[in-house]
Amino acid sequence: MQANDQTATRVSVNTIIGNAVLSAFKLFAGLFAHSSAMISDAVHSFSDLFSSFFVLIGVRMARQKPDKEHPYGHERMECVTAILLAAALCATGILIGAQGVRNLTSKQAVPIAAPGVLALIAAVISVLVKEAMYWYTRAAAKKTNSGALMAEAWHHRSDAFSSIGSFAGILGARIGYPVLDPIACIVICVFIVKVAYDIFVDSINKMIDRTCDEETEARIRSIILEQKNVQGIDLLQTRLFGDKIYVDVEISVDGEIPLHEGHDVAHSVHDAIETRVANIKHCMVHVNPQP
Repeated sequence: MQANDQTATRVSVNTIIGNAVLSAFKLFAGLFAHSSAMISDAVHSFSDLFSSFFVLIGVRMARQKPDKEHPYGHERMECVTAILLAAALCATGILIGAQGVRNLTSKQAVPIAAPGVLALIAAVISVLVKEAMYWYTRAAAKKTNSGALMAEAWHHRSDAFSSIGSFAGILGARIGYPVLDPIACIVICVFIVKVAYDIFVDSINKMIDRTCDEETEARIRSIILEQKNVQGIDLLQTRLFGDKIYVDVEISVDGEIPLHEGHDVAHSVHDAIETRVANIKHCMVHVNPQP
């Protein structure tokens, strides 16, 4: 657990530094090259700074040990963090889209001169850097099973998508269609809002005790039936608690065996599930004696 905390913290700090440098560069390129699409892209990258701080705080809170007020732990703080991240991401996308619409509908706002080449170079660099940050953060999210880090990874991917939109708009403007620069802002808006929606839905599903996936439940069933003296499964329920899993099981055993043997069967089922299935928070096994 401590190693996972250190990994998540290191990744968050590194992405904060990377976003700060990249955002400043893109803002400079957008202002210097007179590209509204690149300025919008820079604003999106600046939003990543705040999301990285959200993730850093959320992950640290989620990893706190259970206490008197929170006996089941704090894992859902990652879901709360991801929801806040989705809201911030959606707001950013809407603001960028609104700016694009204003530029598109105002003749004075649509640039007469094409954006400079620096904006085009900045868009290419942004795509490469943000895609690298996506894979870097995604790997850490899978290693630590962190929903907040996975949301942050997709935030980086959305920035890479928006930079592709910026590149297309800037390139179109440079070859004689300056109106494509504000159109690129609207395309960026669509990408950002879509990613925000996906993050929000995933986080809500984890907040409302949704069952885990069918593959995991099938594996749990197989593990239970492999245990000695288990005659069948009367009930299997799972629920997600943040990035953790709660399991409730009722098994059938021979009603003629001594009580302590029935307890041993339940204990073997419990230990097998918690040992062989990742991210089990708690497993409860109830024994139903059969005549």
